[in-house]
Amino acid sequence: MTNHATGTFDITGWNELATEEREGATVGRILITKAFHGDLEATSTTEILTVATAAGPVAYVGIEHLDGTLGGRKGTFVLQHSAGSDDGAQWMRWQIVPTSGTGELSGLRGEGRIERREDGSHVFTLDYELRDSPE
Repeated sequence: MTNHATGTFDITGWNELATEEREGATVGRILITKAFHGDLEATSTTEILTVATAAGPVAYVGIEHLDGTLGGRKGTFVLQHSAGSDDGAQWMRWQIVPTSGTGELSGLRGEGRIERREDGSHVFTLDYELRDSPE
């Protein structure tokens, strides 16, 4: 059975670890902390690699470790991020890393999307299943 979670998150920390100027692009490494609200109540740490060009940010990939409660179940899990933009249109996706769920989130699988609103806030949707999970 697929469950659907929605909510918001706040970026609580942003630490640029490294930046490298390359021909045609700047590659950066950033450590981000977040607080999630809604169907997912959690804190997280994310490490991302970014690519920016003269036109602005164009892509990032990352790994995010979350600790909290999803759908009333406590545990941890890892999200794999991928995002990009093309002519101003942005897309941001998550994939739950299979076998990364712990505690009551053991067996967690799924994927989600992030939307950045014009005011700078972030909303998310996460479609997930709990396989072999506690009843």
